[in-house]
Amino acid sequence: MSKQDFLLEIGVEELPARFVTSSIAQLQEKMEKWLADERLDYENIQAFATPRRLAILIEGLADCQPDIEEEAKGPAKKIALDEDGNWSKAAQGFARGQGVTTDQLFFKEVKGVEYVYANRFIAGKETRDLLPALKELILSLHFPKNMRWGSHELRFARPIQWLIALYGTEVIPFEITGIETGTTTYGHRFLGKKIELKTPKEYEQALLAEYVISRPEERKQAIRSQLEEMAAEKNWVIPIDEDLLEEVHHLVEYPTALSGSFDEEFLALPKEVLITSMREHQRYFPVENQQGELLPYFVTVRNGDHKHLDNVARGNEKVLRARLADADFFYQEDQKVKIEDALKRLENIVYHEELGSIGDKVRRIQESADKLLAALEADSRTAEVTRRTAEICKFDLVTQMVYEFPELQGRMGEVYAELAGEQKEVAKAINEHYQPRFAGDASPATLAGAVVSIADKLDTIVTCFAIGLIPTGSQDPYALRRQAAGVVQMVTDHQLEVELEDLIEIALAVAEEQKLLKRPRQELKEELVQFFALRVKAALQEKAVSYDVIDAVLAERIGHIPTLINKALLIGEKHDQPDFKKVVEALSRITNIAKKASGTGEINEEKFEKKEENELYSSYLTVKDGVPQALAEGKVEQAYQLLADCEPVIHRYFDHIMVMADDEALKANRLAQMHAFAEVIRSFAHFQALVL
Repeated sequence: MSKQDFLLEIGVEELPARFVTSSIAQLQEKMEKWLADERLDYENIQAFATPRRLAILIEGLADCQPDIEEEAKGPAKKIALDEDGNWSKAAQGFARGQGVTTDQLFFKEVKGVEYVYANRFIAGKETRDLLPALKELILSLHFPKNMRWGSHELRFARPIQWLIALYGTEVIPFEITGIETGTTTYGHRFLGKKIELKTPKEYEQALLAEYVISRPEERKQAIRSQLEEMAAEKNWVIPIDEDLLEEVHHLVEYPTALSGSFDEEFLALPKEVLITSMREHQRYFPVENQQGELLPYFVTVRNGDHKHLDNVARGNEKVLRARLADADFFYQEDQKVKIEDALKRLENIVYHEELGSIGDKVRRIQESADKLLAALEADSRTAEVTRRTAEICKFDLVTQMVYEFPELQGRMGEVYAELAGEQKEVAKAINEHYQPRFAGDASPATLAGAVVSIADKLDTIVTCFAIGLIPTGSQDPYALRRQAAGVVQMVTDHQLEVELEDLIEIALAVAEEQKLLKRPRQELKEELVQFFALRVKAALQEKAVSYDVIDAVLAERIGHIPTLINKALLIGEKHDQPDFKKVVEALSRITNIAKKASGTGEINEEKFEKKEENELYSSYLTVKDGVPQALAEGKVEQAYQLLADCEPVIHRYFDHIMVMADDEALKANRLAQMHAFAEVIRSFAHFQALVL
């Protein structure tokens, strides 16, 4: 069996940068699956992608499928033969299906029963005959957005301009939207020229000769290296935003970094404004000195070579000057608006048609923050800062700067609040109340920021659930999962002394006062608790807690999240210790038999017949008050030890006592003791869920 290389290239108009990574990954995945489904052997597969092309190179692709020779099992002998010993219609149909005659059928015994068999031979198809099917593979690609062009019905990311399907030196023929496969590809749009390929192996070097770096990671590394070299040469610090780098390397085919400058007077603008203006509008990298202070320079990446870089720099400087002049204008104009006037304008901005204006949302945040402050028994200073923060936390949404750069919400609130004479703690908390903004982001550093952030996020989650905007599958347009994870993170990071169910009650009460609940409150609460339980589960998984431990601690009320996490971590530590298994067995014996109790019932000490019952009751009295008290104080180890100390007592009890006694009164009393003890155990964890 001989082997040849195969190249598939889809040449297109420039793809949006955000499409490229996912598109080439999808193409490679589909290609690998197709090769596996078609039973085609190959040595290696490589992917190439630029804004103008998606390509796959398969090295050492076999020239045909392997032949298949196998035994096919048919009906049982009693069905395959009729009464006269002739082949039945079932056997004849089986033979036709396998492409053989009845003379080629034979019998084999399987587990005492004879079945008819046929040796089936399937000759492998030639690869060149299979490859035209790749047209359908290309058409099956999906993108975040599609377009149509000309009179064609095809919907694709961008118009297809050329196609290559080259197996060895042979073109595999097919066409899409009138574009036929060939051996022609194209270099850089401005610096390169048309390329005629003779073999797939030439692809990468032929493109490089025409100013196209076809491997995405090589382009990214080239940009990174150029930035590092420039920083070292000029004694600069060029912070590399990885998201920006990811975007920029998919905007170019031949990257060349260059620097430019802007007027120093613009450095009077807040640093975030300058960086955002450079990054979002122009895809520039900012420049800092060794102390982290912004310098009046920028770095951009050209899609081309090193010729005439001065002209390119001047053009970029001119465009940036206009951008920064706009930002300066917004900055000056925003300061003319008083905070109280900005708050009035929030009444005219619709938050959601069923939930009122941004002003209505701010009032709900204020009420929830007040209730949370009371639950936390916050001191007067924290309460003062929190209340003012809650009152003005959204005022910067009406500023021109935030309208132009929505990602600066909060940060501009901090800047403008300070300029307006607000306390620094309030200004800082305004910015912090948006944190954590994304997975991995930090929680607010101040308690005021955390309280307002929790109030804000809880309001969003609860009111969305209240009107039926609940995440389903991968759909979560209001980012409710991320916000719920943020609440869990903040409660944990700040060790807030409040239970999750109480937090949900606070937001539900405020929403109910505003008549926003479209469904029964208790039903909503149960759904919200389950929703948050999944976020707590995710937080535990990030801490490498095993699934059975997670099930054990989440089986009851979530309660105080930091305590629940500590319980999970403690159980995880003890999980594989020999003594732990004895403790789990003992506690599980009680919780398992407690399920047979028909009701709570009262424990009557006078009905105890043996000393083991008194011993167990004494242990119960110890844990009844001791475990809840220890958990309330966050002393998880102490709570566990109280339960663990009961292990020998529990085992002695079951060695000498029959809970399910014939005497109904005696059985009911013993079950009542089991039920009461089990409630204490379950308040720590459902130990029977553990897999030891």
